Amino acid sequence: MTTADASTLLVTGATGTTGGRTAAQLIAAGHRVKAASRRATEVPGAEPVAFDWYEPASHAAALAGVGRVYLIPPVGDPDPAAVMLPFLRQARAAGVERAVLLSASAIEEGGPAVGKVHQALPELFEQWAVLRPSWFMQNFTGSHLHAVTIRDEHALWTAAGKGRVGFVDAADIAAVAVHALTDEEAPQTDLVLTGPEALSYDDIATTLTEVTGRKVTHHHLSYERMRDRLAERMPLEFAAMLAGMDRAVAGGTDDYTTDTVERLTGRPAHTFRAVLERDL
Repeated sequence: MTTADASTLLVTGATGTTGGRTAAQLIAAGHRVKAASRRATEVPGAEPVAFDWYEPASHAAALAGVGRVYLIPPVGDPDPAAVMLPFLRQARAAGVERAVLLSASAIEEGGPAVGKVHQALPELFEQWAVLRPSWFMQNFTGSHLHAVTIRDEHALWTAAGKGRVGFVDAADIAAVAVHALTDEEAPQTDLVLTGPEALSYDDIATTLTEVTGRKVTHHHLSYERMRDRLAERMPLEFAAMLAGMDRAVAGGTDDYTTDTVERLTGRPAHTFRAVLERDL
């Protein structure tokens, strides 16, 4: 795809963590973007469009004239396939040729939640990709619960123990999304995205302390205590899934890194320290 291509790209979640960065990078590269959000929020250089996964009446207008889509699943929904698959079938019928889905490294094809959407994507679109990033570095700097407790309590609470994670910068996820959406050939696969180093939450707390000058402490919780803590803020089923992911981290499932960001973008993935120094 080139800037002369008439195809328009629809970015769902265009005011969110990866959607906003993806839209901005696409616009900067000269692509035509429809920026979808519930309130049709203005995004400089894009056409704003109202879009809500749970409001099917908003879907046709969002898809009008669109050739490629970036898909951010509805936040906090344990069964996003129920609303996403009808939309994707409508998108294919409307002429969308390529779909790029945001999933997660911990969720494999056919797995729970968005894993069901991942499984269906190749059957719906000839051109596709699934981005499976590790946990976001922005979880410690934005509006995520971790960032809130860091600011309010100078503390992190997890059931991840000493387990390490290849945390990834949302800007790097967006850069890969842009390539997946606009390169001449679609990846036709899932892409596991990490940063350049695997860090424990103790390491995260130490780096936060060093960069901000404020002591941040990592509190180690059991799976049950973490699940119950999260359930005060979200549905129990989703809280149990997130706490289960922490438990998996403690078991070493996320203790790895990949070279996907550098391979697709031509530059190294950002370090956690660099992201903190840039974003805080």
